Amino acid sequence: MSALHTTSHGDRGSGIVFLHGLFGQGRNWTQIAKALAPDHRTLLVDLPHHGRSPWPEHFDFVEIADEVASLFSPDDPVVLVGHSLGGKVAMVLALRHPELVSRLCVVDVSPVAYGNSGEFAGYITAMKGMDLDALEQRSDADAVLEAAVPNPTVRAFLLQNLRREGDSWRWQINLDVLGDELAELSAWPEDDLAGVTAYAGPVLWIAGATSNYVRDDYVPAMDRWFPANRRVTIKNAGHWVHSEQPEVFLEVLRQFADAR
Repeated sequence: MSALHTTSHGDRGSGIVFLHGLFGQGRNWTQIAKALAPDHRTLLVDLPHHGRSPWPEHFDFVEIADEVASLFSPDDPVVLVGHSLGGKVAMVLALRHPELVSRLCVVDVSPVAYGNSGEFAGYITAMKGMDLDALEQRSDADAVLEAAVPNPTVRAFLLQNLRREGDSWRWQINLDVLGDELAELSAWPEDDLAGVTAYAGPVLWIAGATSNYVRDDYVPAMDRWFPANRRVTIKNAGHWVHSEQPEVFLEVLRQFADAR
């Protein structure tokens, strides 16, 4: 049985499972999941190294995808939704365990290696550099992090990982492993997928119009691994498209999940 922490909403209809991105946790999807819950069983997963899930010794896409896969049964295949890092995990899972995934929705990420880990490294350095013993309240942490992370939305997102336990604070995210293995997180596990055939099920790519994670030059890789795909770009949205345009995102996802 998987040790991953999960939260569920709804008790009827087909299953929809949500995988969050780097620095996130399952509850980031709560608004979308609750909106779908009257007609679907929704499951929010904390990926390893995040939220309330365990911290393995290393980050490995295949191991993580296989652990998430252990939550499902081929008798009850799910619509699998993954954003960013969670989108890569979702893609690897669908490729390795296609019998578990009826439909795949990939949110603002592609099956390619990215070279943009520098920004994330800066976030991790800033978070690790905070003196948690000196914090009296959460607003202190926000003030300390402001110089390194000037965007208040990103700062608030990162600080969701700060937890108070009694009179002390701790990070709920595995900053050491994620920091040491950012190159692995930014890569696409091409070698680990040698011999794996393309996923034949329906795939929806949802991209933010102002994001650069789903580009025309990535289409050959998308088509290679996921030939039955279509792409929707949502206006006035960046990388966190589901939180920036939740109503539009919800409608697009609902139509995809309910298609026959």
